[in-house]
Amino acid sequence: MVLKLYSASLPGSGQGIVALVLAEKQIPFEHVLVNLDAKEHKTPEYLAKHPFGQVPVIDDDGFILYESRAICRYLAEKYADQGTPLLPKGLKERALVEQAASVEFANFFPAVTKIVRESLAKTRRGLPIDQAAVDEGLTELSAKLDVYEVILGKQKYLAGDEFTVADVFHYAFAPFLADGGMDIMTSKERPNVLRWWNELISRPAWVKLKAEGIKGTVS
Repeated sequence: MVLKLYSASLPGSGQGIVALVLAEKQIPFEHVLVNLDAKEHKTPEYLAKHPFGQVPVIDDDGFILYESRAICRYLAEKYADQGTPLLPKGLKERALVEQAASVEFANFFPAVTKIVRESLAKTRRGLPIDQAAVDEGLTELSAKLDVYEVILGKQKYLAGDEFTVADVFHYAFAPFLADGGMDIMTSKERPNVLRWWNELISRPAWVKLKAEGIKGTVS
């Protein structure tokens, strides 16, 4: 039975990173479109899959899994021997990936989501923006990226010299910053962050996903 991905079509937030892992790992999947505007994610049928009524969810031959980071790790582990290696096999190397993933979740993610939700999300809904909150988020993110600059001055990617799920997790919201005219990820003040981020957004799987949206490879 082919794996099913339940999500909207926009390659952003949690559904975006899951779709990227599916592409990087060359995993065939069926995309089950969830219409968020129609509240399809709040129906009893969908809540049986995801009790919080969110996207994404995968159904892997009857195994239901939600929470995007958990899904990414599961897919990277199950399909370890195909596509792009996203999880190292060595204990210490894996620990460094988990360290970097924790850094993303505890430091990068709160700052970037504060900016995106206050600026772009409100703009799309026609709501007034609290610029002070956006500026606060940018200041917070800037401080985190100063630390990233040091880390990335010693290695190619966040967990070492290989692209891993720890890097993938940054695609959830950070690409939206450029869409909103904010160039903090590509500032020349942080050449190592600039180099790293340009490599990430230039990966063929991401370029294709961003251009086409989330589409299944089988129907």
